[in-house]
Amino acid sequence: MSETATRPSSLISTVYGEFVRRLGGWISIADLIALMAELDVDGPAVRSAISRLKKADTLVQERRDGTGYRLGPDLGPVFDEGDRRIFGSLEPARLADGWVLAVFSVPESERAHRHQLRSRLTWLGFGNASPGVWLAPARLLPDARRMLQRLGLAEYVHLFTSDYAGFAELKEAVSSWWDFPAIEAQYAAFTDTYRPVAEELRQYPRIDDVEAFRDYVPMLNAWRRLPYLDPGLPTELLPADWNAVEARRVFVELHGRLAEPSLHHVVKVTGLEPAAP
Repeated sequence: MSETATRPSSLISTVYGEFVRRLGGWISIADLIALMAELDVDGPAVRSAISRLKKADTLVQERRDGTGYRLGPDLGPVFDEGDRRIFGSLEPARLADGWVLAVFSVPESERAHRHQLRSRLTWLGFGNASPGVWLAPARLLPDARRMLQRLGLAEYVHLFTSDYAGFAELKEAVSSWWDFPAIEAQYAAFTDTYRPVAEELRQYPRIDDVEAFRDYVPMLNAWRRLPYLDPGLPTELLPADWNAVEARRVFVELHGRLAEPSLHHVVKVTGLEPAAP
């Protein structure tokens, strides 16, 4: 039931984010290769992906009983932020809570920072109201602040919280600030792929740990980018048939069925135990 037409490095990041962090933060290369084999990724592809992740400082080599890797020292806050977005932002924001505005101005001599700001704000879920003016529901302020400080971009940006006071119809304006068709297309692709998986699993009261892992990792990998592209706008500003609702339902159902048996499988393969809270 698993589909893995995905870059090995992305699947490895998902394995680290969902499991390895909960098991002490380190995994041997042999155990990682064994887990990735369950996802139809062979050993050479794993080693090649590890090499790229090392060059990007995402992973750091560390010897214990054998050679293994842990996340780079700066990656903890990034994955913590990911947890909040992936698992904690499933409900729409409240319109009454207002907005966060990011206004930036970057000198022409540093225009690379301008591109970085645009791409990072887009990835965080901000919409573009006009050149240099980006906005999102107010609940994204803490993540925006942390991201800008972490990347050394805070000096270029002013952050404001605000309410909308006119003059256009807000629902119409919002549809021009975010690319709704592009977001809906990605939600539709997720639902088309994983709703049949959810429907099939309802037939089984118990799920095999290995099969759970094979379904869960690609599903989580496909899902984890969507809460970033979708800022969770208030319901009253969204199209009436906003398909994120069904996609979220599918994700919640599969996460509830597959997460724990998947962790059991990783524990069996690695012999590692969940870290104390």
